[in-house]
Amino acid sequence: MPDVRQSGAMGEAFVMDGGGIERLAAHLLAEGRSVVAPVARDGAVVYDAIEDPAEIARGVRIDSRPGHYRMERDGTAWFDHVIGPTPWKRFLHPPRETLYSMTRSDDGIEVEATPLPQASFAFLGVRPCDLAAIGVLDRVMTGGAHPDPRYAARRNGTLIIAVNCRVSAETCFCASMGSGPRADAGYDLALSELGTGAQTRFLIEVGSAAGSALLEALDVAPATEADLAEARWNAAAAADAQTRAIETEGLARDIRAAAEHPHWDEVATRCLNCTNCTMVCPTCFCSTTVEVSDLTGAHAERQQRWDSCFNVGFSHLHGGAVRQSGRARYRQWLTHKLSTWEDQFGELGCTGCGRCIAWCPVGIDITEEAASLRRTEP
Repeated sequence: MPDVRQSGAMGEAFVMDGGGIERLAAHLLAEGRSVVAPVARDGAVVYDAIEDPAEIARGVRIDSRPGHYRMERDGTAWFDHVIGPTPWKRFLHPPRETLYSMTRSDDGIEVEATPLPQASFAFLGVRPCDLAAIGVLDRVMTGGAHPDPRYAARRNGTLIIAVNCRVSAETCFCASMGSGPRADAGYDLALSELGTGAQTRFLIEVGSAAGSALLEALDVAPATEADLAEARWNAAAAADAQTRAIETEGLARDIRAAAEHPHWDEVATRCLNCTNCTMVCPTCFCSTTVEVSDLTGAHAERQQRWDSCFNVGFSHLHGGAVRQSGRARYRQWLTHKLSTWEDQFGELGCTGCGRCIAWCPVGIDITEEAASLRRTEP
C-alpha cells in the first residue's frame, strides 16, 4: 500500500477497510482521549464514552416514526442505524454541572469556583444534522458578548469524526434544512461507508490539520473517482428517501405572523408539555441555576441544569409565569426554533434530525405543524 500518510491535506480523500473504524477508535483511546461513539444499549443507539472499540454499535437499524423508535439487529453495517435519542450537546453542555461550591466552617464561608473542564473528547460517528447542530450551539454558546467558558473549554479540545448517511429514517428531514445527509464542513474527518459485508470500506475526507494527523494511525490509500461517486450516490439516495420536509423560504416571517393562528389551540390539545422534544433536541440550550445544600447546611453548590420552555416555571417573573397555558408554551418553543432564533443568531434552530418527532409520546410532527401554521385556514 502506498505511503500517503504525509499527504492528507484538507479536502483530500482516502479509503480504508471496514476494520479501520476499530483501529481509529483504539488510536484515539491510546492518545488518552474520551472517545464518544454510538453504542447499542437498552433498545436504542445512544452516544456514550467507550473503553473498547468493540462497544461501537454495529449491525443495527432503526425504525423511527412519530412517537415510535425501535432498534433492530440487521446485517453487519457500521453506520446504517441513523440517530438515537441522545444529542451530542450533553457532552459539551452537560445536563447538570456544578459552577461553584460554598463550605461553612468556624473560620467563615469559603467559596470555590469549579475549575474549567480539561476535556479531550473525540466524537466518532457524528451525523451531518448533528454536526450542523454543534455548529449552531457553537454560535449560541461562544458568540456574542458573554460566551460560556465551560462550553468553550470542552469544544476547543474536541475532535469530530463525522459519518455521512446512506440511509434515512422516516423522521429525517435534514435535506430540506440544508444540513445533510452529507457533511460539507465542520469536521476533522468525514467518513462514508461503502459496500457491504466483506467488501465494506470507508471513504475518508480530510477537514482539518488535526484530521490529517489521524491518518498516520490508519492504513489508507488514495480514493478513486468510483469511491467518490459511490459516496455521493449513497448520500443522494438517503436524501431522496426522505418523506418529510420544511420549506424554509420565508419560514421565519410566516411563523412570526402566525402568532394568533387558531392552529395553536389544536396542537395544545395534544401536547403533554413533557419536555421530551427539548431534551432530545441537539440545539436547545436553555438552562437554569439552582442552589443545592447538604443536610448539615455546611456545604452548598450552585448547579446549572437543563431547563425547558415547556416548564411552567421557565417563564416565571415576579407575580407568576408569563406563559401559563400549554398553548403559549408550545408556541414559544416552535416560534423560537423556526423564527426568532434567526433574529438572534442569523439561522434557524432546527437541523432536521427528527428526534422531536420520534420521541414525542403523542407523535406531534414539527414538519406538519410548520406547514399548518403557514396556511390561512387551520
